[in-house]
Amino acid sequence: MTCASEATYNQVVDTAAAAFQNWRSIPAPQRGQVVRELGESLRAHRDVLGELVSLEMGKIRAEGIGEVQEMIDICEFAVGLSRQLCGSTMHSERPGHRMYEQYHPLGAIGIISAFNFPVAVWAWNAALAAICGDTMIWKPSPQTPLTAIAVQHLCNQVMEKHDCAGVFNLVIGENETVGQAMIKDKRLPLISFTGSCDVGKHVAETVGARMGKTLLELGGNNALIVEPDADLDLATRAIVFGAVGTSGQRCTTTRRLLVHESVIEEMTDRLVRAYEQVKIGDPLQSDTLMGPLASERSIDAMSEAIQRATAEGGKLLCGGKRLPDPAGFFVEPSIIRMPSQTAQVSKETFAPILYMIPYSTLEQAIQIQNDVPQGLSSSIFTTNLLTAETFLSACGSDCGIANVNIGTSGAEIGGAFGGEKDTGGGRESGSDAWKTYMRRQTNTINWSKELPLAQGIQFG
Repeated sequence: MTCASEATYNQVVDTAAAAFQNWRSIPAPQRGQVVRELGESLRAHRDVLGELVSLEMGKIRAEGIGEVQEMIDICEFAVGLSRQLCGSTMHSERPGHRMYEQYHPLGAIGIISAFNFPVAVWAWNAALAAICGDTMIWKPSPQTPLTAIAVQHLCNQVMEKHDCAGVFNLVIGENETVGQAMIKDKRLPLISFTGSCDVGKHVAETVGARMGKTLLELGGNNALIVEPDADLDLATRAIVFGAVGTSGQRCTTTRRLLVHESVIEEMTDRLVRAYEQVKIGDPLQSDTLMGPLASERSIDAMSEAIQRATAEGGKLLCGGKRLPDPAGFFVEPSIIRMPSQTAQVSKETFAPILYMIPYSTLEQAIQIQNDVPQGLSSSIFTTNLLTAETFLSACGSDCGIANVNIGTSGAEIGGAFGGEKDTGGGRESGSDAWKTYMRRQTNTINWSKELPLAQGIQFG
């Protein structure tokens, strides 16, 4: 496969910019019908595309198909939303005047996605951007180009049917060429970037320097709190999926487990037994629960993180070894009992490492949870209403996502997805995330024969 050059990239941007001139004038409900047909095409190819996700990225088949289902779900959400791109009306202080707000599309936008969700996160952006009237350029991770090509073929078929070529565009290239060109390109008023905190800061600085907009979905380092009154059966299932799912390579992966000191021994026994039952191997096999890591570098990062954690007083309870499989980057998921939240625990390692930390009070647990640079997802297991509401209050979790009695990993498309602090502050998918892809305009109409000024100013 030959990667795109900067010259090729410029041709694609020109195509998207030209297509925007027509696409923005098509009524939003009609744009929604194009997205509806894209969703139908994805539904028709759901299983085979999901298997391609598993084959290329390494997540198990059920998760690969689930990722494509997310694409279908967001298309359905966007179709309904295409009739609800609502602005506000407000009363003017001037007689015979009407004020309101409306939203207009931005233009051709850039979407830079990551390897761990090679198609779903693109769809979160693309479906909403399309119904808002934007065209787009998609740069997938160089690690997962095949799924992007497959999705682009489906987009091409839908665009050809509706004579709207240039709405969905794909450029496969290296970060140093295409990625850098995108974030510097003034023709792209918005860059949606999913990736690490460090790269996200570079994207924000570069795009901000040209007065562009960014939508940033960066690192997690998410915590799950287990209270003394928690349903431990429920918590165990949520923890194992949150920590082991996608081989620990989700931004919403459960990485820190804060357990009340009165139940930590029982929780430890339950988790170690559960981890012993996790089948690791071919992600396309139906009974596999954990596939490989993404690369040799990922294995090295996991090994180094475990070494640092044990040097800081941690005890490796299980896992952490590389499996002797020459066909892939397979490891055992690990649990490390930590005396406290150390420097290593405050860092995010994209691997199946779960740090278990004891606490004595709810206030202490919330403080530990919030005392990391990231702020994406969080969870608490409790059967106490007062505890749950405290966790969800302004004095509780500082994350963009806060759950009670469900894990940190896995999000429905109806809610806005994103986090605070070093996670970037972006919001994708549901709720009013569509506003990110549009520009707001305030309008005032004078239907009187007078020209009163605001604030009662008299002039002349």
